[in-house]
Amino acid sequence: MKPRTHLHVGLAFLSSLVCVSGIAQNATEAEIVEEPSHRLLLQNRWARAFYEELAPGAATLVHRHRHDYVSVTLGAAEITNEVVGKTADHRKLQDGETVFVEGGFAHQVRNLASAPFRSVIVELLQDVKTQKSQPPTWDEDRGLQVLEGGTQDILFVKDGVRVSEVALQAGGMLPGDKKATPRLLVAVSGVDLRGHGSGTNVHLKPGQVSWMADAPALMNVEKGRCRLIMLEFR
Repeated sequence: MKPRTHLHVGLAFLSSLVCVSGIAQNATEAEIVEEPSHRLLLQNRWARAFYEELAPGAATLVHRHRHDYVSVTLGAAEITNEVVGKTADHRKLQDGETVFVEGGFAHQVRNLASAPFRSVIVELLQDVKTQKSQPPTWDEDRGLQVLEGGTQDILFVKDGVRVSEVALQAGGMLPGDKKATPRLLVAVSGVDLRGHGSGTNVHLKPGQVSWMADAPALMNVEKGRCRLIMLEFR
């Protein structure tokens, strides 16, 4: 399988085909909510987020992705992605590596590393709607934005959702959005944000997520740098 992927600049996506057969077309499939390695974190009309964890050498059940999704890897990893009816794909992934994948397939993920494989999967539940009509547009859909004490690297816009990697130094500011665009924050590192001029506080461990119905300005009150992936919805 060669899904559409858009990778963070500087985070190399290394892949090579392994000489093994893929999963047969008649393999028994589970829905993602039934797959025991995926734990539901959040669900609303915009998105459904799962935390995925696999022990060294373990594999998921064959499970189906019915929606387009964004995958965020937590920590360096080495896996095989075994799509039903396709040749297995061997991948090495970096901490915070973020990709977009078109849904409509079933696969099994196998952890080849000596450490647990962890990721956050965010399904975009408005994908069919945006594909049938003109999706929302953004003034900026690519590029590095310099913030006050940090950066916002806009990775891609898919299904009307803008996905960015945000890095904030201690005291750095993530600006607010006057249009009150809903946001989903995915923590890559520990995150401790405080609303600037609002009562909003966001405290997350790596792999945790926070849904924000509006978009206030946020300050990093951690003692050091924090990293997160931000999905903005319209």
